This record gives sequence, C-alpha cells and structure tokens, in this order.
Amino acid sequence: MAAVTGSFMHLFFLCCLFLKFMSQTGAEPDGVFCYEDRGNYTANSIYKTNLNTLLSTLSSHTQINYGFYNFSYGQSTDRVNAVGLCRGDVKPDECRSCLNNSRGSLTENCPNQKEAVLWFDKCMLRYSNRTIFGIVDTDPPLYTWYGDKATNVDQFIQVLWNLMGNLKATAASGDSRRKYATGNATASNFQNIYGFVQCTPDLSQQECRDCLDLAFSEARTCCDGRRGARIMAPTCNIKYDYYRFFEETTVLDPEVPVPPLPPKESGNTTGIVIAIVVSTVVVFLLCLCGYWRWRKAGKHLLVKGEEDDEDEIKIAESLQFNLDTIRAATGNFSDSNKLGQGGFGDVYRGRLSDGQMIAVKRLSRESSQADTEFKNEVLLVAKLQHRNLVRLLGFCLEGRERLLVYEFVPNRSLDYFIFDETMKPQLDWKMRYNIIRGIARGLLYLHEDSRLRVIHRDLKASNILLDKEMNPKIADFGVARLVSVDQTQAKTSRIVGTYGYMAPEYVIHGQFSVKSDVFSFGVLVLEIVSGQKNNGLSHWENVGDLVTFAWRNWKEDTTINIVDPSLTNNCRNEMMRCIHIGLLCVQEKSYDRPTMATIMLMLNSHSVSLPIPAEPSFYMNSRTRSLSDM
Repeated sequence: MAAVTGSFMHLFFLCCLFLKFMSQTGAEPDGVFCYEDRGNYTANSIYKTNLNTLLSTLSSHTQINYGFYNFSYGQSTDRVNAVGLCRGDVKPDECRSCLNNSRGSLTENCPNQKEAVLWFDKCMLRYSNRTIFGIVDTDPPLYTWYGDKATNVDQFIQVLWNLMGNLKATAASGDSRRKYATGNATASNFQNIYGFVQCTPDLSQQECRDCLDLAFSEARTCCDGRRGARIMAPTCNIKYDYYRFFEETTVLDPEVPVPPLPPKESGNTTGIVIAIVVSTVVVFLLCLCGYWRWRKAGKHLLVKGEEDDEDEIKIAESLQFNLDTIRAATGNFSDSNKLGQGGFGDVYRGRLSDGQMIAVKRLSRESSQADTEFKNEVLLVAKLQHRNLVRLLGFCLEGRERLLVYEFVPNRSLDYFIFDETMKPQLDWKMRYNIIRGIARGLLYLHEDSRLRVIHRDLKASNILLDKEMNPKIADFGVARLVSVDQTQAKTSRIVGTYGYMAPEYVIHGQFSVKSDVFSFGVLVLEIVSGQKNNGLSHWENVGDLVTFAWRNWKEDTTINIVDPSLTNNCRNEMMRCIHIGLLCVQEKSYDRPTMATIMLMLNSHSVSLPIPAEPSFYMNSRTRSLSDM
C-alpha cells in the first residue's frame, strides 16, 4: 500500500512539473489584438528591423524591481515604441521570461502590423509606431471568463464589486513604479473571490481610475455572476477567480531622489573643458537646425485654406497615381460607377488591375476651392491612420484633374440608412450604438491621439461611411483644419460646413475648436437614435429641429418619444443615455460641452454619472446645406 501511495505521489509530482513547464513555455496568450487598421510593415522594412532590435533587448531594459518596461527605437515614422508590464507579484526572472515569450508570440500572431498588444497571465506587451507612453488606451477591451455562475448571484456581485472597488482605489494611488493591488473576499456559501487590478504606472491616479472603470463596466456586461473573469485593456487589466492565482506582492521601497554625481577626479582639466565647449556648440547647432526644419515643416502642415504652392504635394509623391490608371479603373468616370457627389466633386467606384476596389473623389474643375481642398486632404489624411477614418491610398494631379483615391467602403454612407424608411430597420440598436462609439473613437483620435490635432468641421451623416461589417469611418477632410497641440481654438472668415451641424460660435463668430466637432457629434447622435434629420422631422410636425424636439422631451421626461419607432425597447436605458450625451454635446456654450475623451468614457462606462445639460442652441429656421456651395 505504501509503495502504491509513493508511486502515485511521484506521478502526481511529475505531472505538476510538466504542467508548470507547459504553462511557462508553450502556453497560449490570454488575449492578443493586432491593429490591422493602423498600418502594416514589410519583411525588409526599416520598421521591421527596428522592431526586432527593440524586442530583442526588451528584458535587458526591464526595471526588474517592479516589472515595468518602456523603450523606443528608431526615428520618425519608423520609430517603434514598446511598453511591457508584469503583474505586481511576479519575480524578476519570471518577468523577463514572460516578456521574452511574449515577443515571439506577439510577432507570430501579428506578423506585419505596426501596432499590436498581447496579454499572458503574468505580463502584457505592446508596441506601436505612435506614442503610447503616458496615454490612456482602452481600445480594445478583451475579456474572458472562468467557471460556473455563483450560487447566489446578487450577493456574489455585491461582494465582488466591493472588493474590486477597494482594489481600484489602492492601485490608482500607487506611484510611478507600480499601480497594482490584490485582495480577497468571501461570498455566500463560503465562495472565495480573489482579485487583482493593475494599471501601467505611467498613468495618473485619475487616468488609472477611468481605465479601471471601463474594465469594470466590460466585466459587468460580459461576465456578471461568473466566478472568474479577466478584462484586458492596453493600459489596465483586472482579474478575479475562485482560487488564489497570485503570490505575495513585493513591497517597494519609498521613491528616493536620484543620488548626486560623484566628485570629479583631477586630471586633464583642459581636455574636459574643450569637450564640454565643443559638445555645447554642437548641441546648439543641432537644435537651431531642428528648429529651422520644424518651422519649415510647420508651414507645410498648417494648411489654412489659402492658395499655397503646389510643391506641398511633394510630401506625398510616393502616393501618386497615374491618370490613365484611374481612368481605366473607373471606366473613364462612367455614370454607372458614380457613387455620389458632394460640394467639391463626384465620387466614383473603381477596380485596379490587381483587383483592389477603390473610391475616387474627382474634385470639381469649376470649384474655386478645388486646389485648396485637394491639398488639404492629401496633407492631412495621408498622415492619419485609424480604423474609424477612411484611408487615403493615393492621389492624382495631372493637368486640371485633382483626384483622391480612397479605400472602397462598400455600404455607402450613414444617411443612406438612417434617413430612409425602408433601410433604417436594417440598423438595430446594437449596430447604431457601435456606430456611435466608432465615430467617437475616430474623433478622439483626430483631437488627441494622432500626431496632428485635426478639427473636421463638417461631421455629418453623409460623411460617415460604413464598411462591410457596418463599422463607421469618418470621411471627407476637404474643409478640415489643423491646429497646434496646445491651441484651444482658432478663427476664420470663411465659414464652411453644413447648417444644422455647426456650433453657434462657429456660425456667428467664425470660432472653431474641438468643441465645434463635439457639437456636430451631438447632433449626429440624436439623428442616429431618432432616425430623423436634424432639420427634416418627418414624424413630428410643428416642433422645429431635432435638437429642439429632443430638449423639450428631455425636460418633460418624455425622452422615449425621440427614439426611432423601428427600434425595440430592449436597450432603452442605453438609448436614453445616448440622448442625454447628445444633449450635453449641443449645449450653447462650448466650455459646457464634454471633450471626446470624456464622451468615450460616458459611452464605455455606464457607471459614470452624466451631468445635467444646459439649454442647447437652436436652428429653428435653418436648412441643411453646405455653406461652401453658396
């Protein structure tokens, strides 16, 4: 009997060792996301070389005392930025091993994407060609759950979120080295709950709280009642389970100031002085040269709508198409390939010789703004890459032709669906809510997350295109304006845009800012929920515009009257919340309107309370038309 018991224990021990070995070597990641809409690299590109160099030195740059890694390599558009983060209880050797495993798994799962993120149980690794350090990023939130539902769901949920709320407060108050907390609680029937929350330590206390609030919201949506779940976002993640999956966390010493430099040794003082002087002169000259180049580049980037030299287009020479190629693709701009027309020209469907579908915007030869709008779109859109923005493939500038070549988006524009009585039933609430959030993500990128700060100035339903999965893409940057990152607003004497979507300060005083786009977004949200144009209410008579109608019903607590009758009431609370957000966006004073970052938080986390909106500005007798057509 003893021999049998001993053999069993020996076998059990070997099995444990095997499972541990498998978990550390061949384990599948908990989550991985490849940002396919943010650009790709080729096998022999400089970006690929920089990425390999960066990842190969990853573990040697990891701060082993707390498991946080931030490093960059390369220059300009080929620069790679990476962030790695280990769970707070993971030992240094385990941390290095996990990150090293992550780099191989990440490049295997995302073989040519310029931005990707991967999570293992004990670490997270992400890289990008854009700046990611110190920036909250909750896109995408991935989730998974474990185990059965709790026996007493309501009581389990209450204990769980009390625990996670306390952990959130502890983690958010951490310092620049670690924002991490673990704990446990017991629900009814002695059901144990073990949890951890973590943010990347480059976030502020409030940013960490906001990120975790989103994670909590996702957990409540996907996994409420489950005894285990994990929510993973690029800058924060949470996990809870019914067994203890973490170890004791190493206590960090208090942050101490950087020690002073050691005293200099006597020696070749003259040589040291010369070296310092030469270094100072070289640095000064480099700074002067850099400043001159920055000023020169700034003149090209800050497109203000005036006539500029055509040499601005040279920055995008690699994107230039041959006119004969475009003519062949579009059947010489045949009417059968015409998709629509706007204030500055017509749009055609085309197919290149390799089979790729394209959309070609042919700017009007008669329009006095054609050259300006053309240059504006090329200079702006070529620099912008986001899954909720239409991607510019290239352009053509031959003779009097001004052509912009875009990715082909098959499902036409949003107005084709929501303003047509026969088409709008195809957009259920889930699809409409996804469209609202996608537009918000695109605007947030334009306002805060891109290398440039762009104000669209003509956001409306016809400028939102829908791809084959009905995901929204913001289009038409012909009247967009670029402002400096620290600039809050600008002014123009030429008002362009569409009545009904324009903020009052822009219409009256020519003042535009990111809050002007927020106003347009608010109108668009109300249109998506109601299925009605702001200035063309077909279901309701004698009520003015949609903004007026929405405000009156909100004040009278009859907000349900605004909702499109073709929608069911399954998600009524979410619809009401969107109407509330829309009214916050169309408030008359620009400083009362929320930013797109706040709006994203409102849309992603239903636990965020919404302020009471002030009275909006009304367009009682306006008509929806493009001002540039006047």
